[in-house]
Amino acid sequence: MEDPQDIATGFVDAWNRKDAEGIAELFVEDADFVNVVGLWWRTREHIRRAHHEGFTRIFRHSIMEAREVTVRNLGQEVAVVHCAWTLTGQDSLEGRDAGRRRGIISFTTVRTPDQGWRAVAAQNTDRINGAETLIATGDSLQGADYRQRG
Repeated sequence: MEDPQDIATGFVDAWNRKDAEGIAELFVEDADFVNVVGLWWRTREHIRRAHHEGFTRIFRHSIMEAREVTVRNLGQEVAVVHCAWTLTGQDSLEGRDAGRRRGIISFTTVRTPDQGWRAVAAQNTDRINGAETLIATGDSLQGADYRQRG
């Protein structure tokens, strides 16, 4: 990876190949990854296993598209990368098309001496149309727009 943004584009490319090993290789050995529901994977191997499980179960037919990628350099060796994405083709638990999703994934990246840029951490977040926050309603969360409160 010659540029920090290569982490985001590499993630999307590996996702579309259903290549969990390719995703894992974007990360340092002791990386952290927080997925869209807050599961925290704490090593490259854990990141690989979790993505492999998803690819064999509900993401077999999914296609991810990078909509926008930005890089904020925090020096010569550290950068934060944000990637807005869309996802289609995910299977529901019943095996039907689950519809289109949108989100943003953030990577904290470092330049390594022997492998170029690698992610030390990632945070993936789904976007809910019209929502500014989430409200707990019993055992679930509901998207809400707090600007509509009187």
